[in-house]
Amino acid sequence: MSAPVIDPVRPTAPDSPAGRNTRARRTTPARFDTALGWNDKPGAAWALRVLLCLIALGVFAAPFLTIFSGALTTDPSGSSLSFLPHDSTLLNFQVAGERGIWDYLGNSLVIAGGGLLLQLVVCTLAAYALARHRFRGQALIMMLFMMTLMLPEEVIAIPLSLVLGDVPVVHLDLKGTVWGVILPLGAWGFSVMMLTEFMRDIPAEIEEAARLDGVGELRMLWQVVLPLCKPALGVAGVLGFIMIWDQYLLPLIAAKDPTDYTVTVALSILRTDPEVGSGVVLAGAVIALLPSLIVYLLLQRSLVTGIAAGATKG
Repeated sequence: MSAPVIDPVRPTAPDSPAGRNTRARRTTPARFDTALGWNDKPGAAWALRVLLCLIALGVFAAPFLTIFSGALTTDPSGSSLSFLPHDSTLLNFQVAGERGIWDYLGNSLVIAGGGLLLQLVVCTLAAYALARHRFRGQALIMMLFMMTLMLPEEVIAIPLSLVLGDVPVVHLDLKGTVWGVILPLGAWGFSVMMLTEFMRDIPAEIEEAARLDGVGELRMLWQVVLPLCKPALGVAGVLGFIMIWDQYLLPLIAAKDPTDYTVTVALSILRTDPEVGSGVVLAGAVIALLPSLIVYLLLQRSLVTGIAAGATKG
């Protein structure tokens, strides 16, 4: 008596609907999957992760909620600040506007916009030269860029003030102008180093193929290199804007009149003004916070992509 013949289970064709569904179930992550293995199944580990996220959210969000709450409170006290405003009012913003906070904000926007544009252009050109070309003194130039990151602003404050008052060769006085703040911010060692390392990872074959088509240096940078460096440019843009926006000492030494101050300097003036309360200061802090927050929210995808690309390169 022969044994019964059992038909073997045939694998589902990959191009069939059943095969596509099987492959999708195997490769599609769960809704809450992360690098830590998070999934949407309740359990002790899931509850612990939720608790840790809530603690982290509270630590980072509490200062922002306190600032917004104090700015909307009639007369906030340093010992009774809360997450929810009491006696809500917009009078603090009105008083801050009467103290010129909007003019200071305009100065900051002009300086941040012009300084960031100049910084991205200069840092991109410098990084392209350091990454895609070889010349004598290249290591020395890179070391000089690194040294600029090691010097505190207080060390160069007096020399910078003298230079801005009488620029060598051209003998111009840049104090009291936006150029006195924008030009010193035209190059940032961090952006140069980051863009240089990113551009070095671009395959040489792409550049060689473009040169065979007669592409020049500027066209190579604009049409070949920069499109491949969008993540790094996003990181440089976000961090560069925040660095320029948070400047305090440079606008202070480059100003000739209080009307030349930026919003960061104006906050210190509001804080020392005996005729205004802490609510007005907090309202000014909210106004100063909004541009950085908006820039981060608009470019957060580029920031995360650039950081992830830098962490996984090679």
